[in-house]
Amino acid sequence: MNNNIANPFVIGRYISKEYFCDREKETSFLSKQLLNGRNVTLISDRRIGKSGLISHVFAQPEIHQQYYTIVVDLYATNSMAEMVYAFSNEVYRTIEKQSKSWLDKFFQVISSLRIGFKLDAVTGSPAFDIGLGDITSPEMTLEQVFSFLELADKPCVVAFDEFQQIANYQEKNIEALMRTHIQRCKKTQFIFSGSRKHLMSQMFLSPSKPFYQSTINMGLDPIPRDTYVDFAKQMFRLGHKTIDDETVIQVYDMCRGITWYMQMLLNELYSLTNGNQACRTGMIEQALSNVVQIQEPFYREILAALPTKQKSLLFALVKENGAKNITSAAFIQKYKLLSASSVQSALKGLYEKDIVTELNNIWYVYDVFLAHYLQMK
Repeated sequence: MNNNIANPFVIGRYISKEYFCDREKETSFLSKQLLNGRNVTLISDRRIGKSGLISHVFAQPEIHQQYYTIVVDLYATNSMAEMVYAFSNEVYRTIEKQSKSWLDKFFQVISSLRIGFKLDAVTGSPAFDIGLGDITSPEMTLEQVFSFLELADKPCVVAFDEFQQIANYQEKNIEALMRTHIQRCKKTQFIFSGSRKHLMSQMFLSPSKPFYQSTINMGLDPIPRDTYVDFAKQMFRLGHKTIDDETVIQVYDMCRGITWYMQMLLNELYSLTNGNQACRTGMIEQALSNVVQIQEPFYREILAALPTKQKSLLFALVKENGAKNITSAAFIQKYKLLSASSVQSALKGLYEKDIVTELNNIWYVYDVFLAHYLQMK
């Protein structure tokens, strides 16, 4: 084990291939598309491992050595100016680490940001000290950032994470504008990653949208259970600990194979397991309780913000541990809901908040730990 890694079940970041589970076919497929000059759309549910896969692909020697790789997280952006700020910031940060000679050209090409930059007090070189308020002309800065990428001394790959956010911006022409700039790029390739599947599908699969048929589309399914069992056992062995198949299988099934929740729960189980001790199924309840306790203030806020109809439906789904035919008279009567139209309205609100999801015609509370918290309530 890396001496700097206290727990091999890493949460929310990519360390190295040693701590990354499987995804061999997906890694090969995505790498192949990039090496053949194709843009890719990656659509899957949240926390299944899209960001980790992109980081893993970018760490592959054939990608890392041939390209500058840039990841732009758009999840927290709400306007074109915020998107341009995140984009230009990540481009600068990436190039700062990899190419000092190219970095000097940043503010020469992206002239709209010159007013905001400063010189580093130690090196005397330009430093990115741009605030959101310095993006006074987002369209101009965006065009200049794309131009800068095309001038690079080697090709770039830009991954826009949670790309569906641009559909929510007030600027209504942003999709067409982005498509125009991307279409003009000769050396730069793009990955468009998103978890709001209905929005991403509209953007890339609808004939009326600018991005229609402009990329290779790929999805991401849960890691196969047997594969993840082997991975979890190997991670425990790194710390001279053991875990049996039954425990990992129970964790996998409880988390419906969603990578982030499995990693979080196994991270806690690993910390509860003393050296040279075996982790057993009897420890899962304690680990789950510990994780939920950490999240509890956040979950209380979610519940407090929900309208009564949405809250009632949420508790019904939790009691059923996933339910189908939720607009049926039997389901409505069982949980004393108002009507089919009321359920549909509440479901729409919960879905738009990313609180529920549908799989094989069964509706679940997406957050495994939120579901457990609600069961305790």
